[in-house]
Amino acid sequence: MAQVEFIEAMGDEQGAQQAAALFRERYGKDPDGVWAAPGRVNLIGEHTDYNGGLCLPIALPHRTYVALGARDDTTVRVVSDVAPDTVAEADLDGLMAGGVDGWAAYPVGVAWAMREAGFDQVGGFDAAFASCVPLGSGLSSSAAMTCSTALALDDVHALGFSGSDAGRVTLIDAAIRAENDMAGASTGGLDQNASMRCTEGHALRLDCRPGLSALENVEQEPFDLGRYGLELLVLDTRAPHQLNDGQYEARRTMCEQAAALLGVANLREVADAVDASDDPQQALDDVLARLSDETMRKRVRHVVTEIGRVDQFIDAFARGDMQEAGALFNASHDSLRDDYEVTVPELDVAVDVARAEGAYGARMTGGGFGGSIIALVDAGASERIAQRIADEFARRGFRAPRALPAYAAAASQCVS
Repeated sequence: MAQVEFIEAMGDEQGAQQAAALFRERYGKDPDGVWAAPGRVNLIGEHTDYNGGLCLPIALPHRTYVALGARDDTTVRVVSDVAPDTVAEADLDGLMAGGVDGWAAYPVGVAWAMREAGFDQVGGFDAAFASCVPLGSGLSSSAAMTCSTALALDDVHALGFSGSDAGRVTLIDAAIRAENDMAGASTGGLDQNASMRCTEGHALRLDCRPGLSALENVEQEPFDLGRYGLELLVLDTRAPHQLNDGQYEARRTMCEQAAALLGVANLREVADAVDASDDPQQALDDVLARLSDETMRKRVRHVVTEIGRVDQFIDAFARGDMQEAGALFNASHDSLRDDYEVTVPELDVAVDVARAEGAYGARMTGGGFGGSIIALVDAGASERIAQRIADEFARRGFRAPRALPAYAAAASQCVS
């Protein structure tokens, strides 16, 4: 029997010490400070952010810590506890989009994006990263890295954006551009907003409609699992998680093409019209009938129904109706599997086992093509359900999964 591994979060003191120790070892000096940003789990609202839709993430207690020191030139050196003997180097002077290879593109890309936005005082730096956000798990390890870097550069250059929610949007924009333009990994902004803006005990209702201000596009929704005797199981299937192989971009492009064919700016406009109609199902059917391509119809159906599920989940959870909340989790996963086609066998098996073992609902979370699932379960049930999933994985010859300890919603914060 394969024993499921539970990945504990590092405390801030431990994370800061590890990052600072690696910094001193590699660069022979002390850092200016240590900063951190969390990974995230999206409760519901998947592949909706780049369609102007709604998402509902919470921050993880698992964080990426960066010890960083500013330099007086344009050289950037970065090292990670994943490969502590290898220092990657780049030069910001004359750097173009896509000009950095490998994981270093993420932190270097943040500085590049800040300079592109007009913050010329942002120069070179040395950085060392220590993280307990599982890599390749769909829990936004990349956003934790870019956001922690953005917080660090904001502080060392006294830009003053991290002190307010509205100001953090500027840092979020740099983190998003680092991923999209420098690392070539498309992202719609859900991950970075969650990493920077989530608060303890709440889920972040993120409205991605274009044109909304920083004060208009988020609402903090109470998410107290303990109140209802519940916990959230997060399980990393360890199936390879790759979003830079064209699959993510292909779906994003098809959604944009569908919006153009339907004469709207984005599919959020379709979702709002469907929701406001007297007969939403008929309204959706009428929209889909205007699209001749079957694959495009499936993609649009997922996005429109998934946007609607976000507020439905918020309402069900607030009422304490966990049967309905769980059913919405299930409907989300089934739509991602059948209409958006972003699941893999490991995700589907993990979800099926969780449901069979008594979860109120279970779904994949993140971009898909690997990564993690979440399951809404009774308090104390996570370990048993995770082990059942591990047993089934072993029977099928899958890699052993790993789980994050059951928890409530954490807070986004930085460490200095």
